[in-house]
Order: sequence, then structure tokens, then C-alpha cells
Amino acid sequence: MTVDAHHHIWDLSVRDQDWIPEDSVLRRDFGLSDLVPEARAAGVDRTILVQTITVPEETPEFLALAEAHDLVAGVVGWTDLTRPDVADELARLRELPGGHYLKGIRHQVQGEPDPEWLLRPDVHRGLAALTEAGLVYDLIVQPHQLPASAKAAASHPELTFVLDHLGKPPIASGTLDAWAADVRALAALPNVVAKLSGLVTEADPQTWTVDDLRPSVDIALDAFGPDRLMFGSDWPVSVLGATYGQVVDAARELTPESAHTQIFEATATRVYGL
Repeated sequence: MTVDAHHHIWDLSVRDQDWIPEDSVLRRDFGLSDLVPEARAAGVDRTILVQTITVPEETPEFLALAEAHDLVAGVVGWTDLTRPDVADELARLRELPGGHYLKGIRHQVQGEPDPEWLLRPDVHRGLAALTEAGLVYDLIVQPHQLPASAKAAASHPELTFVLDHLGKPPIASGTLDAWAADVRALAALPNVVAKLSGLVTEADPQTWTVDDLRPSVDIALDAFGPDRLMFGSDWPVSVLGATYGQVVDAARELTPESAHTQIFEATATRVYGL
């Protein structure tokens, strides 16, 4: 059983994705009908569908999709963690059609101007509500936000934090030292796991090679170990530099075959309760 622990979909006729440039190849609809044949061809059996924008309507739509299609085994949605009634909102989402597919919540911390947004008291309260609800928290952060991520994870030891895209290592520039130190500090916390995802677009999407990605992956393997790493395609953002199959093949080449069961199945299954 192979799990893709990170992908997106969107329909521009439903709502705009205002983060996509007008001239980008991403400025079109990407649905499950596009993903399924590629995932099946690459040997992927189950996926985690992850939020794209911070609007409350998206998560119920994703839950309904998970209910309707056997490829999607879980949803990482969005809700406003700072709202006073966040616990009630999480309970409401779980009562919706497909609500049992809600596995975690993510907020676009990478777009927050405050590098310590995760340490705000209202966010702290929201993270505590996730803990009580038995959900996980996906971290989408820039490298300079990794120290705050570690402080937040240390403050919530019962909550599992999932670091998306390895915290966006600066692969294209090759200056990995500061990122590596911060990732190792985060990995020292036992309640943090990470996704081998989104790396093609942190390299040069047009010229990347497997060897360009290897230093970051090796650091992650050493810091987290296979039992705290999971594969994610980051499709369709990944199409900026690779086909779905190329992303899967690169991840397999970059990781020891002895670790594939953990990275491509067991970690995601355990963390997201699939």
C-alpha cells in the first residue's frame, strides 16, 4: 500500500486561487479525475488531500470528496485556529458528510508577516483544541519560521506536528546550513514528523536533478529517521518541474529501499490514522 501524504486540487470556477500567477501552468482546474490515473500508474493507493487557501468552505468540500472517492483516505483542512469557538468548529466539521476523513488542520503560516505567529496566545489555544480533538497540525512554514515551529511543538508535546516540504530548504541556492540546524532542532522533538514533499520546486524546477535534492533528503533521513518521514507528491504544484511519476521515482531513488515501507506507507498511516 503506497500513500501520497500531500496533494491538492482546485476548481477555478468555484473559487480563485489568488496565489497562482496569471501566466502559470497551474492556472487551470486540477481535480481528482486528473490525479487518479497518474497516481494509479505510479502505484499510489491512498492519498491525503491538503487545503490550499484559507476559506471555511473548502474543508467541507474536501471532506465530501473523500467520502465519494476511495483514493482520498484523509483530509488536512483549514479552520481559523484563533477563533474563540475553534473546538466547536472542529466538532462541527467532523459531523459533516465525510467528517471522519478530517485528519488534521493547516494554516498558511508561511504567509504570516509575524515570524512568531505560532506562538501567539490565540494560536496556542487553537493548537490545544487540536490536541483535544485528536487531530494533527501540518506546518507550512518558511525556513526563518522553523525556530518558532520548534517552540510551538515543544509547548504542545501531545500534538503531532507534520512539517510540510521539509520546511522548504533553500535547495536552489545550496545554502543549507542554517536550515539544517533548525530542522535538526525541530526533529529532536518526538512529536514532530516531516514530509518528503515539495522539493522539486525548492530546487530549480526546470533543471533539477535527483542529486540536487539529495543533501536535503539525507539531512532529513538522519534527523528524523524513516519512521518519522512520509512521502508527499505536492501535486499539482509539482507539475512546475516534474510529472507525478517523476516525483515518485525521485523519492524512491533518494531513500533506502529498506526504508520504503515506512516512508511510503507506515508513517502516514500511523500519523493520520488511515
